[in-house]
Amino acid sequence: MNTATPEAARVAEHYIAVWNEIDAERRLKLLEAHWTEDARYVDPLMQGSGRTQISALVGGVHQRFPGFRFALKGQPDAHGDQLRFSWTLGPDGAEALIEGTDFAQLAGGRLRSVTGFLDKVPVGA
Repeated sequence: MNTATPEAARVAEHYIAVWNEIDAERRLKLLEAHWTEDARYVDPLMQGSGRTQISALVGGVHQRFPGFRFALKGQPDAHGDQLRFSWTLGPDGAEALIEGTDFAQLAGGRLRSVTGFLDKVPVGA
Protein backbone atom coordinates (compact mmCIF):
# COMPACT_ATOMS: atom_id res chain seq x y z
CA MET A 1 0.00 0.00 0.00
CA ASN A 2 1.34 3.43 -0.94
CA THR A 3 1.20 5.60 2.15
CA ALA A 4 2.78 8.68 0.60
CA THR A 5 1.31 11.84 2.01
CA PRO A 6 1.91 15.51 1.31
CA GLU A 7 3.49 15.75 4.79
CA ALA A 8 5.89 12.86 4.06
CA ALA A 9 6.90 14.47 0.77
CA ARG A 10 7.41 17.85 2.45
CA VAL A 11 9.68 16.40 5.16
CA ALA A 12 11.69 14.42 2.59
CA GLU A 13 12.08 17.53 0.39
CA HIS A 14 13.36 19.52 3.38
CA TYR A 15 15.82 16.72 4.12
CA ILE A 16 17.14 16.80 0.53
CA ALA A 17 17.39 20.61 0.72
CA VAL A 18 19.76 20.29 3.71
CA TRP A 19 21.99 17.86 1.80
CA ASN A 20 22.06 20.15 -1.24
CA GLU A 21 22.87 23.34 0.67
CA ILE A 22 26.56 24.20 0.26
CA ASP A 23 26.49 27.32 2.47
CA ALA A 24 27.05 26.21 6.09
CA GLU A 25 25.07 29.11 7.62
CA ARG A 26 22.02 28.51 5.40
CA ARG A 27 22.32 24.77 5.99
CA LEU A 28 22.27 25.26 9.77
CA LYS A 29 19.14 27.43 9.44
CA LEU A 30 17.45 24.62 7.47
CA LEU A 31 18.46 22.14 10.16
CA GLU A 32 17.07 24.42 12.87
CA ALA A 33 13.77 24.71 11.01
CA HIS A 34 13.26 21.04 10.11
CA TRP A 35 15.27 18.90 12.55
CA THR A 36 14.91 18.55 16.33
CA GLU A 37 17.66 19.97 18.51
CA ASP A 38 18.73 16.47 19.58
CA ALA A 39 18.59 15.04 16.04
CA ARG A 40 20.80 12.09 15.13
CA TYR A 41 22.08 10.85 11.76
CA VAL A 42 23.87 7.58 11.00
CA ASP A 43 24.79 5.70 7.82
CA PRO A 44 27.47 3.10 7.04
CA LEU A 45 30.14 5.81 6.59
CA MET A 46 29.40 8.46 9.21
CA GLN A 47 27.29 9.55 12.14
CA GLY A 48 26.48 12.72 14.00
CA SER A 49 24.38 14.00 16.88
CA GLY A 50 22.90 17.47 16.97
CA ARG A 51 22.43 19.98 14.18
CA THR A 52 26.01 21.26 14.17
CA GLN A 53 27.54 17.79 13.74
CA ILE A 54 24.99 16.86 11.08
CA SER A 55 25.77 20.07 9.18
CA ALA A 56 29.47 19.22 9.32
CA LEU A 57 28.74 15.75 7.88
CA VAL A 58 26.87 17.33 4.98
CA GLY A 59 29.76 19.75 4.44
CA GLY A 60 32.12 16.80 4.23
CA VAL A 61 29.99 15.22 1.48
CA HIS A 62 30.18 18.49 -0.48
CA GLN A 63 33.98 18.49 -0.14
CA ARG A 64 34.24 14.87 -1.31
CA PHE A 65 31.72 15.24 -4.16
CA PRO A 66 31.82 18.87 -5.34
CA GLY A 67 29.05 19.75 -7.77
CA PHE A 68 26.98 16.67 -6.91
CA ARG A 69 23.27 17.05 -6.09
CA PHE A 70 20.82 14.92 -4.15
CA ALA A 71 17.34 14.19 -5.52
CA LEU A 72 14.40 12.19 -4.23
CA LYS A 73 13.82 8.86 -5.97
CA GLY A 74 10.21 7.69 -6.01
CA GLN A 75 7.63 8.63 -3.41
CA PRO A 76 8.27 8.86 0.35
CA ASP A 77 6.27 6.48 2.56
CA ALA A 78 5.09 7.27 6.06
CA HIS A 79 3.09 5.84 8.90
CA GLY A 80 2.81 7.37 12.32
CA ASP A 81 6.08 9.10 13.12
CA GLN A 82 8.12 6.92 10.72
CA LEU A 83 9.27 7.99 7.26
CA ARG A 84 11.04 6.11 4.46
CA PHE A 85 12.38 7.57 1.23
CA SER A 86 15.04 6.92 -1.38
CA TRP A 87 17.44 9.36 -2.99
CA THR A 88 20.10 9.67 -5.64
CA LEU A 89 23.39 11.57 -5.70
CA GLY A 90 25.34 12.52 -8.78
CA PRO A 91 26.90 15.36 -10.73
CA ASP A 92 24.46 18.20 -11.37
CA GLY A 93 22.69 17.50 -14.65
CA ALA A 94 24.17 14.00 -15.09
CA GLU A 95 23.21 10.44 -14.19
CA ALA A 96 23.24 9.68 -10.46
CA LEU A 97 26.15 7.52 -9.33
CA ILE A 98 25.04 6.81 -5.76
CA GLU A 99 21.64 5.75 -4.45
CA GLY A 100 20.34 5.24 -0.96
CA THR A 101 17.30 4.71 1.22
CA ASP A 102 16.79 6.49 4.52
CA PHE A 103 14.50 5.71 7.42
CA ALA A 104 13.55 8.59 9.70
CA GLN A 105 11.73 9.12 12.95
CA LEU A 106 9.78 12.34 13.30
CA ALA A 107 8.86 14.41 16.34
CA GLY A 108 6.29 17.15 15.85
CA GLY A 109 6.74 16.99 12.07
CA ARG A 110 10.51 17.48 12.37
CA LEU A 111 13.30 14.96 11.80
CA ARG A 112 14.51 13.41 15.06
CA SER A 113 16.69 10.59 13.75
CA VAL A 114 17.73 9.35 10.33
CA THR A 115 19.32 6.01 9.50
CA GLY A 116 20.73 5.88 5.99
CA PHE A 117 21.49 2.87 3.80
CA LEU A 118 23.61 2.96 0.66
CA ASP A 119 21.88 0.96 -2.08
CA LYS A 120 24.31 1.66 -4.95
CA VAL A 121 27.87 2.92 -4.61
CA PRO A 122 30.44 2.68 -7.41
CA VAL A 123 33.84 1.22 -6.59
CA GLY A 124 36.13 3.98 -5.32
CA ALA A 125 33.35 6.42 -4.38
